[in-house]
Amino acid sequence: MNYLRSALEYIQTGGVVMWPLLLVSLLLWGSIIYRLLILKQLYRNNITSTEACLCVQQGVTEISAAYQGIAALLLRGFLSVRSGNPHLDRHLLDEAAMQVRATLRQGLELIGVLAAVAPLLGLLGTVLGMIGTFDCIAVFGTGNARALAGGISEALVTTQTGLIIAIPGLFMRNFIQRRAEGLERRLNTLTQQLKRQLDTYAALPHSGVDL
Repeated sequence: MNYLRSALEYIQTGGVVMWPLLLVSLLLWGSIIYRLLILKQLYRNNITSTEACLCVQQGVTEISAAYQGIAALLLRGFLSVRSGNPHLDRHLLDEAAMQVRATLRQGLELIGVLAAVAPLLGLLGTVLGMIGTFDCIAVFGTGNARALAGGISEALVTTQTGLIIAIPGLFMRNFIQRRAEGLERRLNTLTQQLKRQLDTYAALPHSGVDL
């Protein structure tokens, strides 16, 4: 209860700008946690490249729902649109890979924007706090120390809060981006392996037959 009271007092000290900052913080960390959970799922329960190539070779139309990783996501998307023509399937595979790449990048821009907005809101609170301080000086002079301290506290608290939100947010954005890039490298490797499998099938005498 004391922690809640202290947090409320801290928010009140920062003034009206603290509420938008609090909203930005909630949105930012909600987006970060959501993306981390998605990426964690894409790293786990992956179908191996050998199994994926075997599925393409045998003309499998559906894979087990137990596979939920990045490789399974690509393979499932490709198998759902596969035509049976190896030459056309190469383009369909590229399209399926493009859709998976878009999935990996989702949310990164939002996280970056929210992390950039937080210090700007903190700066706005600083400006408002300094304006309040100068208004107090204009009315009461420098004799009202309590009013001056309130304006300065508002200016400093909002700046501090904006930086506290932004710095971890930018760090987590870069962390998520590196994780997404790691998954994208896996995706590119598997795409090339599946293309080679399609090329092998196209070179066979019966390549015109649907899989």
